[in-house]
Amino acid sequence: MSAAVPGAAVRVAPRRNPWAIALTVTLATFMEVLDTSIANVALPHIAGGLASSVDESTWVLTSYLVANAMVLPLSAWLSGRLGRKNFYMSCVALFTVSSFLCGIAPTLSSLIIFRVMQGAGGGGLQPSEQAILADTFPPSQFGMAFAVYGMAVVLAPVIGPTLGGFIVDHFSWRWIFLINIPIGIISLMLSYRMIEDPPYLKEQRKTARGLSIDYTGLGFVVVGLGCLQFVLDKGQEDDWFGSHLIIVLSAIAALSLLAFVVWEWRQRNPILDVRLFRQRSFAVAAMMMFVLGFGLYGTTVLLPLYVQQLLGYSAQTAGMVLSPGGIATICSMPLVGFLISRVQARWLAAVGFAISAWAMFHMAGINPKIDYHTAMMYRIYQSVGLAFLFVPITTIAYAGIPQAKNNQVSSIVNLGRNLGGSVGIAMVTTMLARRSQAHQHQLISHLSGYDRPVQDALNGMTAMFQQRGFDPAGALQQSYGHLYGLLQMQAAALAYIDAIWVMGGAALCMIPLVLLLKKNDPRTASAMAH
Repeated sequence: MSAAVPGAAVRVAPRRNPWAIALTVTLATFMEVLDTSIANVALPHIAGGLASSVDESTWVLTSYLVANAMVLPLSAWLSGRLGRKNFYMSCVALFTVSSFLCGIAPTLSSLIIFRVMQGAGGGGLQPSEQAILADTFPPSQFGMAFAVYGMAVVLAPVIGPTLGGFIVDHFSWRWIFLINIPIGIISLMLSYRMIEDPPYLKEQRKTARGLSIDYTGLGFVVVGLGCLQFVLDKGQEDDWFGSHLIIVLSAIAALSLLAFVVWEWRQRNPILDVRLFRQRSFAVAAMMMFVLGFGLYGTTVLLPLYVQQLLGYSAQTAGMVLSPGGIATICSMPLVGFLISRVQARWLAAVGFAISAWAMFHMAGINPKIDYHTAMMYRIYQSVGLAFLFVPITTIAYAGIPQAKNNQVSSIVNLGRNLGGSVGIAMVTTMLARRSQAHQHQLISHLSGYDRPVQDALNGMTAMFQQRGFDPAGALQQSYGHLYGLLQMQAAALAYIDAIWVMGGAALCMIPLVLLLKKNDPRTASAMAH
């Protein structure tokens, strides 16, 4: 669309310092994204503290993600009806209050209910924050603004497991929720003083008051995304389509989302403007953001699991493997923000995907004998690629879109990244379980007790166990058990490598798509004008 589109009215500069506004919304972003990963390492402690099983405690994660997914696409519509500032502050308040309730929850059932509230509050934060930044800064400064914001989005899930591990090791699991309270209060105070709705949004709000609520579209998207998130989170645990429940929910999700797209395409004032996908650059940017979430959240689960299961690291040490990657992201983001005003965003995105693909293929050399430094460097290489992705893709998504559609763009882009993360996590957990079994079967078929290397290994281990006091029969039995354990470890390592290759391949497939993106002159604001 061109700058002549209604809604592309003259941009009104905010009364407050734009960078103060950017830091204000980034604070709440960090708090919300952190909560998507900080509870992962605390599940055994939560289960023990609330007298439940670890499997039951996983609902603490699932309930948050389901509520988060359902609210994300509604944020643009709610911002238009309530006013973006009112909606944003309501989300911060709900998130803060529910964090307190999670911290004092007496039972697992009450904790799950409070996590649903927390997920609902968190779901509206990121889309509102990105739209606020898009309205606060002129297009020529989008790069640096989104770089500051991107630090929180990429860094929070990285340090979440580390911080969560430290808290549960030294304090109580309840503090992973209670630490949100002072941050939430500060965020509310700053938001009240710093944030204001632009004139075009105030006009939209007046118009929206006279419109009827699209209950049909609302029902389709809530049911569809809720069922989809449940399927992705519980699919492997319930054996995917071996479960009747998963089959039913998958069918409901597919039909509901298809009906939602068809219904919303014909609405004059849709809850989620799916017609934006008619613009090729926006559609490609949304797909790229999906793959970004796929790789970011997939590896955030994969690498800590690997070093804990195969290298014997503690939860806190496993989190520390990811932390230097966060530092690499912080150092790279300002550079990307600087380059975005000098290099076409599509070429920076191509560089980002190329670095990410190379980093993943390099990580495919992982083995059970790697040291801490090697595991840390795997994450650092990938983190540099992620820094070159978030800012350019976000910039591309907003390019050429009328300012009045900023809320819609931010909702779709954030929904894409979150769904990509859910798919990435589901892919990793499924491949680790399924491919480990496949590799184990393959390795056993090539293993024979008559092979000379196998005989030598068994003889050596039998002698070792006999020296430790076992009788010959017991020593031989221990040797076979130890050999089988080594085989299982090798099969698991190969399954991790399979998952890594899938994520690397997904990043590689995105590189040719940059040719479908529109060219822009990064030196002029008009090239990205709304």
